[in-house]
Amino acid sequence: MKIGILKETHKGEKRVSLSPFITKQLVEKGFEVLVEKGAGTNSSYKDSDYEGYGAEIVSREAVFEAAQVLIKINPFDEQDLKLVHKRHILMSQLFHKSSPELIKAIAEKGASAFSMDAMPRISRAQDMDVLSSQNNLAGYKAVILGAYEMTKIFPLMMTAAGTITPSRVLIYGVGVAGLQAIATAKRLGAVVEATDIRLETKEQAESLGAKFISVENNTEESEGGYAKEASSDYAERQKEAVNKSLFQADLVITTANVPGKKAPLLITEDQVRHMKNGAVIIDLAANQGGNCEVSKLNETINVNGVKVIGTSVAPESVSTNASELYAKNIYNFIMHLTEDLNFKWDLEEEITNETLIVQDGIQRKN
Repeated sequence: MKIGILKETHKGEKRVSLSPFITKQLVEKGFEVLVEKGAGTNSSYKDSDYEGYGAEIVSREAVFEAAQVLIKINPFDEQDLKLVHKRHILMSQLFHKSSPELIKAIAEKGASAFSMDAMPRISRAQDMDVLSSQNNLAGYKAVILGAYEMTKIFPLMMTAAGTITPSRVLIYGVGVAGLQAIATAKRLGAVVEATDIRLETKEQAESLGAKFISVENNTEESEGGYAKEASSDYAERQKEAVNKSLFQADLVITTANVPGKKAPLLITEDQVRHMKNGAVIIDLAANQGGNCEVSKLNETINVNGVKVIGTSVAPESVSTNASELYAKNIYNFIMHLTEDLNFKWDLEEEITNETLIVQDGIQRKN
């Protein structure tokens, strides 16, 4: 089986879907690996690193022509699909629930496609879960970005000139990104508070040293480990409960997403205007509409002295580590799906069933 690694073309993307070390592991298992020239450059991987571990460096066209399995991080785009054939098996994040046209286009090509972001949230799939591995880095990076943008330091500092009080950090959403943000902010010495629609996350937040802002809620955790969309009544009660902390915060990080839907609105423009001068909001859900009403993707908006930075869950800014983790997820996924260098296509098995979106041109999931 020939595995093809394509260079990411999405604007601002620096990651690559396979690292040289994981390439070595695949080659040792008997797979042939073709890597597009320069695919790993932005993650500090040289072509010679891949060649040293047994991969062949070829042109983009040659990857499509020779490989059976095509692997990316971001969804295959229009230019990619021009080179896709029915013998191809695609692996990337496809975001199939919100990208029906892409899934239809792949089906029309007669290809098969696995969506890495559709991995079920079950214990035996944890080492294949790209959302967890990448969001973990995003939570860390959000705090570092916030620290850079703030005009204050995080920790308590006692000096001869006086005492500096610690900064206050508020985190919306205690998922993978939120938990890492809590841990990072605490390590830097901040006073951290957090809130989430799922009350079962209270213990997790508190175990990392955050104060959890509780709002009674009847919404249960949805199947797959994701929270359901909040009711308007809950959203209003959460707003009231959190306002005091929000208006005192020096840094606010929002991480809330609902798969396949617009990100929930958590902070209104009016709330932003009541925040303290110099506060910073890092909105990690900006690519799905944003948790803050005024945020715009890849822009910094100043509202009454408050910086609102709209970004995505963007681990590409730490592309070496992000690529390493994604590559390990891919390796584990391939090992799970194959036997004797061939795909098993076991549709009775949950991981395969959930992630296989298109099979031989037939669309399986909407």
